[in-house]
Amino acid sequence: MAAKDELGRAGEERAEKYLRAEGFTILDRNWRSRNGEIDIVAARGGELIIVEVKTRRGEWFGHPFAAVHARKRDRLWRLGAAWVVAHPDAARGRRLRLDVIGVTGPDPETAVVEHLEDLR
Repeated sequence: MAAKDELGRAGEERAEKYLRAEGFTILDRNWRSRNGEIDIVAARGGELIIVEVKTRRGEWFGHPFAAVHARKRDRLWRLGAAWVVAHPDAARGRRLRLDVIGVTGPDPETAVVEHLEDLR
């Protein structure tokens, strides 16, 4: 596995721990369809949350949130809708939302975790 892939996987692990600590239930990880992948699908209360995780060793190339541009957001919304179709019981009665978690630092275990909720 490439170092970049290992960093990304470690960032997703850190994001999952963060979400659980904040009271979210993790429903799915690395869900794939022919149109792409959702890093984490979580739920809390009446919301179903599609979570994109961006992990960086530093901000030399910009903040992790900057990597989630309009085209990426559109694709994540479409992936979220596909997840809902594939998992109707888990999604029933829940509002769909898109969040981004940025994990920044040389070691994902001690990195800064930032959570941007309800990205439109």
